Formats: sequence, C-alpha cells, structure tokens
Amino acid sequence: MMFRTLKTLAVAAFTLAAATVGASAAELPDLKGRTIAFATAADYNPYAFIDTATNQPIGYDIDVVNEAAKRLNATVEWKIVAWDIMLQAIRDKQFDAGADGITITEERKGVVDFSDAYFAASTRMLIRADETRFSDSKSFAADEKLTVVALPGTSQYYVAVGTFFGGTEGSPRLKQFDTFENSLLALNAGDVDLLLTDGYSADKFVAASGGKLKALDEVLGAEEFGFVFPKGSDLVAPFNAAIAAMKADGSFEKLNEKWLTHK
Repeated sequence: MMFRTLKTLAVAAFTLAAATVGASAAELPDLKGRTIAFATAADYNPYAFIDTATNQPIGYDIDVVNEAAKRLNATVEWKIVAWDIMLQAIRDKQFDAGADGITITEERKGVVDFSDAYFAASTRMLIRADETRFSDSKSFAADEKLTVVALPGTSQYYVAVGTFFGGTEGSPRLKQFDTFENSLLALNAGDVDLLLTDGYSADKFVAASGGKLKALDEVLGAEEFGFVFPKGSDLVAPFNAAIAAMKADGSFEKLNEKWLTHK
C-alpha cells in the first residue's frame, strides 16, 4: 500500500461520512466541565508521542481527543501508561478512556467499549534500507534466520503470527519489546530484521531516518482505530457524536494534513 493511496482512501471515507452525518456543535452533549482521565502509552508517532520540548503527549489521537472534549465541554487529563497494561487498566476503570492508535477488534470488544472508528490504516513492513535478504512477506517467511518485532497484544502482533507463522504463536522469530520505541531501536541496531507498523507511521519513520529505513509496498492487513472506554461508559455516545461532527466539518482532513504528511 502506498502512502498516497491510503491517504486518498481515508479522505474519501471521511468525505462520505461527512455527506451522511449532519451533527453540529450545537447538537453535541454538554459534559458540563467534566474531567476525563485519558490513558496513552505516548510512544506511537504520529498518533501519540511525547513532545520533548514540553514533555507532554502530542499527535493525531491527542488532537482528536482534545478537540472532541472541547466540543463536549470537558477537560482531558492525559495519563501516561505502558501499552501492555493500558487496556486492562481501562477495563478496571483506573482510567476513563484510552487513545493510542488502538485497533478495533472483536476480541477487545469483549472486554472494553470502543468509540466509532475515527481512522483507517493498513499494516506495512518497515526494514533497514540496506536489507537485501527479502523483499516481501513470502520471502521473509521462507527464511528461518529472519526475525520480526511487534508489540504483544497489538494488531501487528497478530498480523505477524498469521502472515509468517501460520497462526501459531510462540515462534522464536517473533521478538517482543516493552515499547514501540525500543522495537524501532532494535530494528535500527540490527537486532531484528523487520518491524510491523501502520502505513502512516512507516512513512513517517522512513522520512525521519535519513535514508536508513524503507517501507515495503505490500499491505498485510487493514484496521480501524477507535478510542477505548470501560464497558458501559457513558462517554461513548458523546465522543461518537463529537467524532461525527468532526467528520462532517472537515476537521479530519486538517488533521491528516498536519500529522500524516511529510514535506
């Protein structure tokens, strides 16, 4: 999947939503100044990551949540939490919600509630620019010496299991690190040979790598992102309304331009 193709599809999807959804700011629920504790791992550029100048989370997801909360007359308190415990912590109501490029899956729907999808992405293969041993998923899977890294519990982890290892977990070729940042460091250092991430992030990392990384064109899986809430949360409907209003007024096109292009 090429970056321009995915961006065109995403913009088209939200343009269609805008034509069918007529929510306006005047129609949105009023949360009357409510403070919402939003969890994020903040290590997944461009969706949620730490601004080194302010030590605060920034990114696509952060902007969507902040704008939605503003429209709902609510205040967001961002809470930084490790990815591997975030969904469980939200399930246990330690936080009100979560945002971090979180893929909507049927399995997760069993333990948490999701907002409507606000973003569509696809899984891509990120490799070092000097890699010559493989050029697609088939040639990677065939070489028993090659390793792939993906965060446990992420959609990319299950894409790796399904694509390279026949759906069987536990392969020593599938490496796991505690953060996405450490996964990327491992790829750059040559400790692993392949990193799976969404297409937008892949292009961002390539652009920022100074020619050290490249992304293969092959698409391994499509996914939709949503915000996560504890089961039965009364925040789901208000955030769905805000997402619909943002789709209708073109806000997502502006966010695409801000966060998903590199010039």
